[in-house]
Amino acid sequence: MNGETAWALYENRLRRVSAYIHDHLDEELDMDKLAGIACMSSYHWHRIYHAIFGETLAATVKRLRLHRAAGDMVRTDLSVGEIAKRSGYPNLQSFNRIFKSVYGMPPGQYRKEGSHKAFEPSPNGKTAAMFDVTLRKIEPIQLLGVPHTGSYMQIGKAFETLFGTLYARGLAKPTMRMIGVYLDDPDIVPPEKLRSIACVTTDGEVVATAPFEARMLDGGEYAVLRHKGPYADMHKAYQWLYAEWLPASGRQLRDSVMFEEYLNNPREVPPTELLTDIYMALA
Repeated sequence: MNGETAWALYENRLRRVSAYIHDHLDEELDMDKLAGIACMSSYHWHRIYHAIFGETLAATVKRLRLHRAAGDMVRTDLSVGEIAKRSGYPNLQSFNRIFKSVYGMPPGQYRKEGSHKAFEPSPNGKTAAMFDVTLRKIEPIQLLGVPHTGSYMQIGKAFETLFGTLYARGLAKPTMRMIGVYLDDPDIVPPEKLRSIACVTTDGEVVATAPFEARMLDGGEYAVLRHKGPYADMHKAYQWLYAEWLPASGRQLRDSVMFEEYLNNPREVPPTELLTDIYMALA
Protein backbone atom coordinates (compact mmCIF):
# COMPACT_ATOMS: atom_id res chain seq x y z
CA MET A 1 0.00 0.00 0.00
CA ASN A 2 1.53 3.35 -0.98
CA GLY A 3 1.54 6.38 1.36
CA GLU A 4 -1.31 8.17 -0.40
CA THR A 5 -3.60 5.15 -0.20
CA ALA A 6 -2.69 4.68 3.47
CA TRP A 7 -3.68 8.19 4.52
CA ALA A 8 -6.84 8.08 2.40
CA LEU A 9 -7.96 4.93 4.22
CA TYR A 10 -7.10 6.47 7.58
CA GLU A 11 -8.93 9.68 6.71
CA ASN A 12 -12.05 7.80 5.62
CA ARG A 13 -12.12 5.86 8.89
CA LEU A 14 -12.00 9.08 10.90
CA ARG A 15 -14.79 10.60 8.81
CA ARG A 16 -16.93 7.46 9.04
CA VAL A 17 -16.74 7.25 12.84
CA SER A 18 -17.29 10.99 13.33
CA ALA A 19 -20.36 10.95 11.05
CA TYR A 20 -21.77 7.91 12.85
CA ILE A 21 -21.42 9.57 16.27
CA HIS A 22 -23.17 12.76 15.13
CA ASP A 23 -25.97 10.86 13.40
CA HIS A 24 -26.67 8.40 16.25
CA LEU A 25 -26.50 10.49 19.44
CA ASP A 26 -29.93 9.14 20.42
CA GLU A 27 -28.60 5.59 20.48
CA GLU A 28 -26.27 3.54 22.64
CA LEU A 29 -22.77 4.30 21.35
CA ASP A 30 -20.68 1.39 22.47
CA MET A 31 -16.97 2.13 22.12
CA ASP A 32 -16.25 -1.30 20.64
CA LYS A 33 -18.96 -0.70 18.05
CA LEU A 34 -17.32 2.57 17.01
CA ALA A 35 -13.99 0.79 16.67
CA GLY A 36 -15.75 -1.77 14.48
CA ILE A 37 -17.07 1.02 12.24
CA ALA A 38 -13.45 2.15 11.88
CA CYS A 39 -12.51 -1.44 10.98
CA MET A 40 -9.75 -1.50 13.58
CA SER A 41 -9.24 -3.18 16.93
CA SER A 42 -10.70 -1.29 19.86
CA TYR A 43 -7.25 -1.23 21.49
CA HIS A 44 -5.62 0.63 18.60
CA TRP A 45 -8.52 2.78 17.39
CA HIS A 46 -9.18 4.50 20.72
CA ARG A 47 -5.52 5.50 20.96
CA ILE A 48 -5.44 6.79 17.38
CA TYR A 49 -8.61 8.82 17.92
CA HIS A 50 -7.27 10.35 21.13
CA ALA A 51 -3.95 11.21 19.49
CA ILE A 52 -5.68 13.07 16.64
CA PHE A 53 -8.57 14.77 18.42
CA GLY A 54 -7.11 15.27 21.88
CA GLU A 55 -9.98 13.53 23.69
CA THR A 56 -11.35 10.02 24.02
CA LEU A 57 -14.29 8.73 22.00
CA ALA A 58 -16.33 8.61 25.21
CA ALA A 59 -15.52 12.26 25.94
CA THR A 60 -16.59 13.23 22.40
CA VAL A 61 -19.94 11.46 22.78
CA LYS A 62 -20.56 13.08 26.20
CA ARG A 63 -19.61 16.56 24.94
CA LEU A 64 -21.82 16.36 21.84
CA ARG A 65 -24.82 15.03 23.76
CA LEU A 66 -24.59 17.79 26.37
CA HIS A 67 -24.07 20.42 23.65
CA ARG A 68 -27.27 19.30 21.96
CA ALA A 69 -29.07 19.12 25.31
CA ALA A 70 -28.11 22.73 26.08
CA GLY A 71 -29.44 23.75 22.68
CA ASP A 72 -32.70 21.93 23.40
CA MET A 73 -32.97 23.80 26.71
CA VAL A 74 -32.60 27.16 25.00
CA ARG A 75 -34.54 26.58 21.77
CA THR A 76 -37.30 24.03 22.49
CA ASP A 77 -40.09 23.33 24.97
CA LEU A 78 -39.05 19.71 25.47
CA SER A 79 -39.16 18.66 29.12
CA VAL A 80 -35.91 18.03 30.95
CA GLY A 81 -36.88 14.36 31.16
CA GLU A 82 -37.37 14.13 27.39
CA ILE A 83 -34.03 15.85 26.79
CA ALA A 84 -32.30 13.48 29.23
CA LYS A 85 -33.72 10.47 27.41
CA ARG A 86 -32.79 11.94 24.03
CA SER A 87 -29.27 12.50 25.36
CA GLY A 88 -28.78 8.84 26.20
CA TYR A 89 -29.02 9.10 29.99
CA PRO A 90 -30.92 6.29 31.75
CA ASN A 91 -32.45 8.51 34.42
CA LEU A 92 -33.04 12.18 35.17
CA GLN A 93 -30.84 12.16 38.27
CA SER A 94 -27.69 11.13 36.40
CA PHE A 95 -28.44 13.62 33.60
CA ASN A 96 -28.91 16.47 36.11
CA ARG A 97 -25.64 15.60 37.84
CA ILE A 98 -23.56 15.37 34.67
CA PHE A 99 -25.11 18.48 33.08
CA LYS A 100 -24.38 20.50 36.25
CA SER A 101 -20.78 19.26 36.36
CA VAL A 102 -20.21 20.68 32.85
CA TYR A 103 -22.53 23.73 32.64
CA GLY A 104 -22.32 24.85 36.27
CA MET A 105 -26.04 24.42 37.06
CA PRO A 106 -28.73 21.75 36.65
CA PRO A 107 -30.55 21.72 33.28
CA GLY A 108 -33.81 23.13 34.65
CA GLN A 109 -31.98 26.07 36.22
CA TYR A 110 -29.92 26.55 33.05
CA ARG A 111 -33.14 26.92 31.04
CA LYS A 112 -34.35 29.66 33.43
CA GLU A 113 -31.09 31.40 34.35
CA GLY A 114 -28.37 30.31 31.88
CA SER A 115 -26.10 32.78 30.11
CA HIS A 116 -28.50 32.94 27.13
CA LYS A 117 -30.91 34.86 29.38
CA ALA A 118 -28.52 37.84 29.43
CA PHE A 119 -29.51 38.61 25.82
CA GLU A 120 -33.27 38.60 26.45
CA PRO A 121 -35.03 41.97 26.79
CA SER A 122 -36.32 43.16 30.14
CA PRO A 123 -39.97 44.30 30.58
CA ASN A 124 -39.09 47.72 29.11
CA GLY A 125 -38.06 45.99 25.87
CA LYS A 126 -34.31 46.53 26.21
CA THR A 127 -31.56 44.19 27.31
CA ALA A 128 -30.24 45.22 30.70
CA ALA A 129 -26.76 43.77 30.23
CA MET A 130 -23.99 45.45 28.25
CA PHE A 131 -21.91 43.42 25.83
CA ASP A 132 -18.41 43.77 24.49
CA VAL A 133 -18.73 45.09 20.91
CA THR A 134 -15.72 46.59 19.14
CA LEU A 135 -15.19 47.96 15.63
CA ARG A 136 -12.38 46.31 13.65
CA LYS A 137 -10.96 46.76 10.18
CA ILE A 138 -9.59 43.52 8.77
CA GLU A 139 -7.83 42.37 5.63
CA PRO A 140 -9.46 39.68 3.46
CA ILE A 141 -9.05 36.23 5.02
CA GLN A 142 -8.38 33.11 2.97
CA LEU A 143 -10.12 29.99 4.26
CA LEU A 144 -10.16 26.26 3.75
CA GLY A 145 -13.47 24.71 4.75
CA VAL A 146 -15.88 21.80 4.81
CA PRO A 147 -19.52 22.70 3.99
CA HIS A 148 -22.40 21.74 6.27
CA THR A 149 -26.13 21.65 5.57
CA GLY A 150 -28.44 21.47 8.58
CA SER A 151 -28.82 23.00 12.03
CA TYR A 152 -26.03 25.39 12.94
CA MET A 153 -25.85 23.57 16.28
CA GLN A 154 -24.50 20.57 14.35
CA ILE A 155 -21.69 22.30 12.46
CA GLY A 156 -19.33 20.40 14.76
CA LYS A 157 -19.76 17.46 12.42
CA ALA A 158 -18.12 19.45 9.61
CA PHE A 159 -15.38 20.70 11.95
CA GLU A 160 -14.53 17.10 12.89
CA THR A 161 -14.26 16.20 9.21
CA LEU A 162 -12.13 19.30 8.64
CA PHE A 163 -9.64 18.62 11.42
CA GLY A 164 -9.62 14.86 10.99
CA THR A 165 -8.71 15.32 7.32
CA LEU A 166 -6.10 17.98 8.06
CA TYR A 167 -4.39 15.70 10.59
CA ALA A 168 -4.68 12.61 8.40
CA ARG A 169 -2.99 14.50 5.54
CA GLY A 170 -0.37 16.06 7.80
CA LEU A 171 -1.62 19.58 7.00
CA ALA A 172 -2.69 20.86 10.42
CA LYS A 173 -0.76 23.86 11.75
CA PRO A 174 -1.01 25.55 15.17
CA THR A 175 -1.31 28.96 13.44
CA MET A 176 -4.63 28.04 11.79
CA ARG A 177 -7.56 29.99 13.23
CA MET A 178 -10.94 28.23 13.56
CA ILE A 179 -13.80 30.06 11.82
CA GLY A 180 -17.46 29.25 11.13
CA VAL A 181 -19.16 30.97 8.18
CA TYR A 182 -22.97 31.16 8.27
CA LEU A 183 -24.83 31.79 5.01
CA ASP A 184 -28.51 31.79 6.03
CA ASP A 185 -30.80 33.41 8.62
CA PRO A 186 -32.01 30.68 11.03
CA ASP A 187 -35.12 32.76 11.81
CA ILE A 188 -36.23 32.42 8.17
CA VAL A 189 -34.62 29.26 6.73
CA PRO A 190 -35.71 25.81 8.07
CA PRO A 191 -32.97 24.14 10.17
CA GLU A 192 -32.49 21.27 7.71
CA LYS A 193 -31.70 23.75 4.89
CA LEU A 194 -29.28 26.05 6.73
CA ARG A 195 -25.90 26.36 5.00
CA SER A 196 -22.62 26.90 6.82
CA ILE A 197 -18.93 26.16 6.39
CA ALA A 198 -16.47 24.92 9.02
CA CYS A 199 -13.15 26.59 8.22
CA VAL A 200 -9.56 27.24 9.14
CA THR A 201 -7.43 30.11 7.93
CA THR A 202 -4.82 29.31 5.32
CA ASP A 203 -2.17 31.13 3.32
CA GLY A 204 -3.12 29.18 0.23
CA GLU A 205 -0.50 26.52 0.89
CA VAL A 206 -3.16 23.78 1.12
CA VAL A 207 -4.85 22.62 -2.08
CA ALA A 208 -8.65 22.60 -1.77
CA THR A 209 -9.34 19.01 -2.80
CA ALA A 210 -12.44 17.17 -1.52
CA PRO A 211 -13.82 17.38 1.12
CA PHE A 212 -12.27 20.86 1.29
CA GLU A 213 -13.40 23.98 -0.50
CA ALA A 214 -11.66 27.35 -0.69
CA ARG A 215 -13.38 30.54 0.42
CA MET A 216 -12.45 34.18 0.97
CA LEU A 217 -13.85 36.45 3.67
CA ASP A 218 -14.20 40.10 2.69
CA GLY A 219 -11.97 42.65 4.33
CA GLY A 220 -13.34 45.93 5.69
CA GLU A 221 -14.98 47.14 8.87
CA TYR A 222 -16.85 44.81 11.18
CA ALA A 223 -18.71 45.09 14.46
CA VAL A 224 -17.34 42.28 16.62
CA LEU A 225 -19.21 40.93 19.62
CA ARG A 226 -17.08 38.95 22.09
CA HIS A 227 -19.32 36.17 23.39
CA LYS A 228 -18.42 34.09 26.43
CA GLY A 229 -20.39 30.93 27.13
CA PRO A 230 -21.96 27.88 25.49
CA TYR A 231 -22.47 27.83 21.72
CA ALA A 232 -26.15 27.12 22.42
CA ASP A 233 -26.48 30.78 23.51
CA MET A 234 -25.15 32.30 20.28
CA HIS A 235 -28.51 32.70 18.56
CA LYS A 236 -29.60 35.11 21.31
CA ALA A 237 -26.41 37.13 20.80
CA TYR A 238 -27.18 37.53 17.09
CA GLN A 239 -30.71 38.70 17.88
CA TRP A 240 -29.33 41.29 20.30
CA LEU A 241 -26.83 42.57 17.71
CA TYR A 242 -29.55 43.10 15.12
CA ALA A 243 -32.36 44.32 17.39
CA GLU A 244 -30.46 46.55 19.81
CA TRP A 245 -26.84 47.25 18.94
CA LEU A 246 -27.30 48.00 15.24
CA PRO A 247 -30.14 50.56 15.57
CA ALA A 248 -28.36 52.31 18.46
CA SER A 249 -25.06 52.44 16.54
CA GLY A 250 -26.46 54.36 13.58
CA ARG A 251 -24.45 52.10 11.26
CA GLN A 252 -25.60 50.25 8.14
CA LEU A 253 -25.00 46.61 7.25
CA ARG A 254 -22.76 45.60 4.36
CA ASP A 255 -23.83 42.80 2.03
CA SER A 256 -21.32 40.28 3.32
CA VAL A 257 -21.58 37.06 5.34
CA MET A 258 -21.38 36.96 9.11
CA PHE A 259 -18.78 34.69 10.63
CA GLU A 260 -17.54 33.49 13.98
CA GLU A 261 -13.99 32.98 15.19
CA TYR A 262 -13.58 30.41 17.98
CA LEU A 263 -10.84 31.59 20.31
CA ASN A 264 -10.53 28.43 22.40
CA ASN A 265 -11.30 24.75 22.03
CA PRO A 266 -14.47 23.04 23.32
CA ARG A 267 -12.38 19.92 23.87
CA GLU A 268 -10.14 21.81 26.30
CA VAL A 269 -12.36 24.25 28.23
CA PRO A 270 -15.86 23.91 29.75
CA PRO A 271 -18.79 25.42 27.78
CA THR A 272 -19.07 28.32 30.24
CA GLU A 273 -15.51 29.42 29.30
CA LEU A 274 -15.86 29.27 25.50
CA LEU A 275 -14.88 32.52 23.79
CA THR A 276 -16.26 33.43 20.37
CA ASP A 277 -15.98 36.60 18.28
CA ILE A 278 -19.08 37.23 16.14
CA TYR A 279 -18.31 39.40 13.08
CA MET A 280 -21.01 41.60 11.49
CA ALA A 281 -19.93 43.45 8.31
CA LEU A 282 -20.59 47.21 8.29
CA ALA A 283 -20.95 49.58 5.35
